[in-house]
Amino acid sequence: MNDILLIIPAFNEEANIEKVTDELIKHHSNLDYVIINDGSTDSTSRICHEKNYNIIDHPENRGLAAAFHTGMKYACDNGYKYCAQFDGDGQHRAEFIVPMREKMDEGYDIVIASRFINTKKPVTLRMLGSNMIQSAIRKKTGTDIKDPTSGMRMFNRKLIEKFAGGLNLPPEPSTLAYLIKEGARVAEIPAVMDERTGGVSYLTPAEAAKYMVKVLRDIWTKY
Repeated sequence: MNDILLIIPAFNEEANIEKVTDELIKHHSNLDYVIINDGSTDSTSRICHEKNYNIIDHPENRGLAAAFHTGMKYACDNGYKYCAQFDGDGQHRAEFIVPMREKMDEGYDIVIASRFINTKKPVTLRMLGSNMIQSAIRKKTGTDIKDPTSGMRMFNRKLIEKFAGGLNLPPEPSTLAYLIKEGARVAEIPAVMDERTGGVSYLTPAEAAKYMVKVLRDIWTKY
């Protein structure tokens, strides 16, 4: 499986990064990874270097999109056939990487680990936003993505090269809409995700609402 790279963006994940990475090394040693430390102001970088993890440091915080693009360039330069976003906060499970790869081998360009193929979405404001994004992508592209806000996505070599070559788009649902309209084939596999066990998510309720509005606007107006 060493043709797959896990891209792990990390910003102030000192409470989680050691557990996440040690779990990968101990139980999924057949998977390669790179941590993109995005200018953390806590001990994230120090922990990674002391543990001799595979890490690239951004000297300052440049945002998730920049961390994603750094990871994509690393994947491209090192010849990986597939790469997957993998959160540094402990929410994603590596056990779903192999099923994602198997789905990719059916001819897809993107495979999403979906929480809602076999499970109904809970009735929350965040899931209301997810439903609105799902509906917008379906109406815009004709593709129904059950879990458009899932951050666990796998890309094939063609898209690795596209992002590494300068496609300056963030790893967001609006980018999925753009790629689908450009001809990318997208599939989902059922997955389970865990709750963050340490640290604090940057997505406060106010930030989550702003995020949903921006994504919906981008889907409708940009692509």
